Amino acid sequence: MKRIILSIAILFFLSTGIMKAQSSIDKTRQDKTEMQINDLQHNFNQLQKGIEDLLWYQKVGDVAYIDKVYITGPPPAVVKNPTAMGAYNPVKFWTYVFIPKNVNTSKKYPLLVFPHGGVHGDFTTYYTHIIREMIAQGYVVVAPEYRGSTGYGKSFYRQIDYGGLENEDVFAARNWMLENYSFLDPERVGIIGWSHGGMITLMNIFAYPKAYQVAFAGNPVSDLIARMGYMTDDYRKLYSADYHLGKTANQNVEEYKKRSPAWNAEKLNTPLLIHTNTNDDDVNVLEVEHLIQALKAAGKKFEYEIYQNVPGGHSFDRIDTQMAQTIRVKIYKFLAGYLHPENPIKTIDQLKKAAYRF
Repeated sequence: MKRIILSIAILFFLSTGIMKAQSSIDKTRQDKTEMQINDLQHNFNQLQKGIEDLLWYQKVGDVAYIDKVYITGPPPAVVKNPTAMGAYNPVKFWTYVFIPKNVNTSKKYPLLVFPHGGVHGDFTTYYTHIIREMIAQGYVVVAPEYRGSTGYGKSFYRQIDYGGLENEDVFAARNWMLENYSFLDPERVGIIGWSHGGMITLMNIFAYPKAYQVAFAGNPVSDLIARMGYMTDDYRKLYSADYHLGKTANQNVEEYKKRSPAWNAEKLNTPLLIHTNTNDDDVNVLEVEHLIQALKAAGKKFEYEIYQNVPGGHSFDRIDTQMAQTIRVKIYKFLAGYLHPENPIKTIDQLKKAAYRF
């Protein structure tokens, strides 16, 4: 009987060991497969980005000279392998340039810096009509694909520094434009962005108030601490990833505050317009309300409008509805008051002709 029990015990432990070994093998295979799928996704994103670049020429090439230049921002904040060759080199990134086709290089033109939104987003033809509207007014536009943008491979994707050195990349794009195009007026530079791009807009004018004459922030991400509270765990993991901030807001509150416009409101010294929408399904209005309250508490002068349940939610003033077009006319009027473009858009009919040709 003892031998039978011993045999059963041996068989049990052997089978358990085999199952554990098989489980380990399966886990390794699963991890490898997930890594391969992730790499393939980056390859797909690069292909998609190439298609987007061609679409830009098709959609805007009739009114603008389009270029894509390769420039540099600061080295990474944290160098993972300090002994590697070039570890401390500046980060290289691509930047879109849009110049009106009727440009007269003997004149001076205002510049708009236009950072895209999204965590790991990129500048796409979603903004076709807006670029056309800007070009029609006589603006030169630069749209930097700052570190962490999608469409440039895994390594660049993992350079993300949300609320950090990405802001310096955008500022570097501004400076590159002024250094390389003599027909730009350094005294007429504005910055405009929505969502994460709105946050970058705010952080740029906070850090470099004399570099920009005016700014517009639409639905700006304003308080990362509050944001981590109401977003999903998958979203939070984008920030606490080991190649990014490495910690949650709970683990490092000060780092998240440092990267949040609402906690830096006392730095505002640039004319600013803020828009938000109460039914925004991405940047909850509470974030922007915190920013507005903080700016008021700091005694800052600025303009803002909280729209009530306008159709389109997060995209309410960027889409092609009559309401969105009307709101964009307001935005352009505000910018024009400081940048004085040659052909400012003052009516919705002018906007429609610029964006949609008719």
